[in-house]
Amino acid sequence: MKLLEDRIIQTGRIINNEILKVDNFLNHQIDVNLINEIGKDIASIYPNANKVVTIETSGIAIAYATSLALNNCPLVFAKKQASKITSNNNYTAKVKSFTKSVTYDISIDKSYLNKGDKIVIVDDFLANGNAGVGLVELIRQSGAEILGFASAIEKGFQGGRENIERLGIKVYSCAIIKAFKDNKPVF
Repeated sequence: MKLLEDRIIQTGRIINNEILKVDNFLNHQIDVNLINEIGKDIASIYPNANKVVTIETSGIAIAYATSLALNNCPLVFAKKQASKITSNNNYTAKVKSFTKSVTYDISIDKSYLNKGDKIVIVDDFLANGNAGVGLVELIRQSGAEILGFASAIEKGFQGGRENIERLGIKVYSCAIIKAFKDNKPVF
């Protein structure tokens, strides 16, 4: 998606040839017009999805835009922490965060995932694929059909695509970065 690639080049920052910082438009401050275009792009790849699933927090805006583009289908996000109102009737999995080096127990209430659901998993980034793998594991517990995984930005050199495809899941990314060279992205 050229629009996203151009924005990464214009305003993204690469730290130590490892971390891509795009929080000025993707996941801290959000450019809603760009996010809506990303959602439309993902929806065009998975037009038969009737539910969108993501993990809190950074993937929610993109998942929302995708849900909107899929005629307002339900959006469900996996929670990283239980609260006083969280039920004990959940699907759960473990996910290690690449950027925070923390392992979370993620969960979704069983009433929100059903056997007849056709799900697209959406996230802001695909790096090593831990979030995607965890969400696949969690959704498979429900018996729902996973149509695929989609990310706004993929760091193609970190193996996340392979980790998710190894589970038999189709992967789509709006922008794929092949490498960082001299703190600049190579698409």
